[in-house]
This record gives sequence, structure tokens and C-alpha cells, in this order.
Amino acid sequence: MAKEDLKSEKKKEKTPAKSSAKNQKKQPNKVAKYFKDLRSEFKKVVWPTKKQVINNTTVVLVTILLIGIFVGAFDTIGGWALKMFLNK
Repeated sequence: MAKEDLKSEKKKEKTPAKSSAKNQKKQPNKVAKYFKDLRSEFKKVVWPTKKQVINNTTVVLVTILLIGIFVGAFDTIGGWALKMFLNK
């Protein structure tokens, strides 16, 4: 049994050295594969039309304007109410 244990330990010692050498060689392939996958994913993207972009931009700007008016009015009314409360 002792000989078998020694053989298995030697195999375990050799295995990481081989895998680390393989990992070093595979690094450029991983990078190349990443960019190939990235390119294929970009081809799958459905870009919006000009009309959709204009429509979405308009919705966002109108929403921002309405929220700004609401917050400004709330701030003005709150400030006025606070002045009236502190002056009494």
C-alpha cells in the first residue's frame, strides 16, 4: 500500500504543473473567445429606430419637467408655510 500511496502522491504533484502550463497557454484563447462572443452578442442587439429614440426622449424630458414643477411647487409652498408658522 505504501508504494501505491507514493505513486498517487507523485501523480498529484505532477498534475498541477501540467494544468498551470495549460492555463497559461489558454489565456490568449480565452481573450480571443471573449471578443468573438462579444461581437456575436452585439449582432443580436436590436437597436431602436430614430422615431423610437425621439419618442422615448420626449417622454423622459416631459416626466423630468413635471416632477421638477411638482418638487418646486412643494418646496415653495412648504417654505411659505414654514415662514408663516415661525412668524407667529
